[in-house]
Amino acid sequence: MPAFVTETLIFLTTLFIFILGLGVLAIAVLYVIDRTQTKHAIRRNYPVIGRMRYIMEDLGTFFRQYFFAMDREEMPFNRAQRSYVYQAAKNVDTTGAFGSTRDIRPSGTVLFVNCPFPTLERDAEETVPVTIGDGMCDEPYSTSSLFNVSAMSYGALSKPAVQALSRGCGAAGAWLNTGEGGLSPYHEEGGADVVFQLGTAKYGARNIHGGLSDERLRAIAEHRQIKMIELKLSQGAKPGKGGILPGAKVTEEIARIRGISAGHDSISPNRHPEINNADELLDMINRLRDISGKPTGFKCVVGAYGWFEDLFEAIHKRGIQSAPDFITIDSSEGGTGAAPTSLMDYVGLPLPESLPMVVDLVKGYGLRDRIKIVASGKLINPADVAWALCVGADFVNSARGFMFALGCIQAMQCNKNTCPTGVTTHDPRLQRGLDVTDKSERVANYIRHMHKEVGIIAHSCGVTEPRQLRRMHARIVRPNGRSVPLNELYPDIISDSLRKDSRAFRPSA
Repeated sequence: MPAFVTETLIFLTTLFIFILGLGVLAIAVLYVIDRTQTKHAIRRNYPVIGRMRYIMEDLGTFFRQYFFAMDREEMPFNRAQRSYVYQAAKNVDTTGAFGSTRDIRPSGTVLFVNCPFPTLERDAEETVPVTIGDGMCDEPYSTSSLFNVSAMSYGALSKPAVQALSRGCGAAGAWLNTGEGGLSPYHEEGGADVVFQLGTAKYGARNIHGGLSDERLRAIAEHRQIKMIELKLSQGAKPGKGGILPGAKVTEEIARIRGISAGHDSISPNRHPEINNADELLDMINRLRDISGKPTGFKCVVGAYGWFEDLFEAIHKRGIQSAPDFITIDSSEGGTGAAPTSLMDYVGLPLPESLPMVVDLVKGYGLRDRIKIVASGKLINPADVAWALCVGADFVNSARGFMFALGCIQAMQCNKNTCPTGVTTHDPRLQRGLDVTDKSERVANYIRHMHKEVGIIAHSCGVTEPRQLRRMHARIVRPNGRSVPLNELYPDIISDSLRKDSRAFRPSA
């Protein structure tokens, strides 16, 4: 045998023995550590091997959806829901075969009532534009878009994610909500209409004391693409808690946009200190509208709802011009980048209860033509959007639906700066996986598919365009297995005292 072969074999054997020895030593060290530590019973009783439990827990987050979960059993979004978004975003066929895997028997299941003489495609109409703030502000906003991007801040989302959303919305004609993190140049670069959200920390429009700066808000409103101002009172996953952005995600640029220190947790107050009641809420809304000249409304999760009656009574006393131009109703099932699980799991009302309640209150007080309603919270498929329109929404916003369109795999890493698809991380290595050009096309495709397929449901119900959908066009399954119309399940929710008071139903002059 040649000498160099012998030397190579000796070297490889020595290397193998060395690596094996290191492995044995490492196991021995871990054994001693596990056996002597007192914090983890599994590791103490099953040294080294017990560590596999934690590894499998971490891996299970990623692999559960591929190997173990059925199509319609996963939470918060199941495989069937996500698959529709992925297919629509990629502009591939969204039809199915053989039959539905959706179980229509459980209580709460929504079914749409098809018409015996559905609308012919030749008779279908384009979505009618809706104008917000008409006659009430200097620059009312008119749009045909049914489906728009809900509030997600630059900070919670990565730079390429915001860029892709902006370009996709610009191409498809939808609006993009900035979230409470302030206005970044990436929100505007795609030419999309932008809704500026003012959160409790007033990021982007705050003074040195953390209060609202009229000058900074006025400067933001002067941007041509800013179309509306949304005052955030609360959001779905954490009502009663302000925004939470971990310090690892507060880069120098994000800190500069927000007006805070880099590298420190960005935690907003749990409410606006200057808003203590319905009258002060109207004061703030009118202040924002006067400063900006743009339609102004507020976003909230509904829990207690008596305050809506106080709000609408105050509007009638002040005059209809004092009303918010829109109200965004978020669901307790809404999402977030980071929130206490005690709030995420237990606080706030879900949209099926809160949306019809607010719509009926607005109608009851004669304000339905004045105030537009935006629905938000776990609405990512055409049936979700069609249901919200039936109940009374004028628009639907989605956040996590658009995250799926960007490539999100529901890895649940949003709060850790370790998002494997680059959507919610500021790690440049992970952001490389999110190609802005490709993902912006997927965002636009998703919006277009949504409009098309909500239209298909509307035409099946016999109306010519989606905003003609009413509660009579949908039914909901009850515990006895029979379905009832939405307009029977959700009658006008107005108190008896108000029913007797005709002034509550008469718009102010």
